Amino acid sequence: MSGHSKWKTNKGKKAIADSKKGAAYTKIIKEITLAAREGGGNPDTNSKLRNMMLRAKELNMPSDNVKMAIKRGTGEIPGIIYEAVNYEGYGPGGVAVLIEAITDNKNRTTAEIRNIMNKKNGSLGGSVAWMFTTKGLINITKSIIGEDELMSLVLEAGAEDLKAEGDTYEVYSKPQDQEKVKAALVAKNIKWEEAETTMIPSSTIKLNVQDAKSILSLVESLEEHDDVQAVYCNFEIPDEIMDQISAEQE
Repeated sequence: MSGHSKWKTNKGKKAIADSKKGAAYTKIIKEITLAAREGGGNPDTNSKLRNMMLRAKELNMPSDNVKMAIKRGTGEIPGIIYEAVNYEGYGPGGVAVLIEAITDNKNRTTAEIRNIMNKKNGSLGGSVAWMFTTKGLINITKSIIGEDELMSLVLEAGAEDLKAEGDTYEVYSKPQDQEKVKAALVAKNIKWEEAETTMIPSSTIKLNVQDAKSILSLVESLEEHDDVQAVYCNFEIPDEIMDQISAEQE
């Protein structure tokens, strides 16, 4: 899924600096609120909440926003009741699409997600979740450290794999081991671009130019929806096609 990873990384770097940062805050606040409602407001005993709080810190979210979200989740202050919902379907080229959302109105969100899928030559329905495995992912810029040195460090800390993609290293681990890997990086003063829990497909579909453009347009439209937290796909875009698409968007 190298094409998707590169596209997402480049897109993510730009998003942090512009108005999309507000949208990122909104999505994390929803996750914090839901995590607190499901597992309590103590991050020491609620690992999901702890991870979301760390993510908020990495995005420099004000601590007051985090505290308010936790209090809404635990019921200390009134707020919207959110629920998590997943959607499964297929996009252009037969690509499997798994969508994670958090909503206060499931019927509305389902109708809107279905509309996006239909407009972008996709379809909602079917079973694709079995194709994906949950992993911890850390992106590190190559210029910071050599591949062999980083490989030795992260594997010793509990990582499962390291892949070189463009100008970035991708460090994969089991979700429960990601904090140990991050701690090892911090100890060596190695900074990462992004750290998240993601879904990795067991196999991928290599796309041509047209299908690649179509699936990227679909993913972007889905990710722009206020209730969508994450979109996972099993496509692979050859580097030369990814470079062509990126050049056209500049």
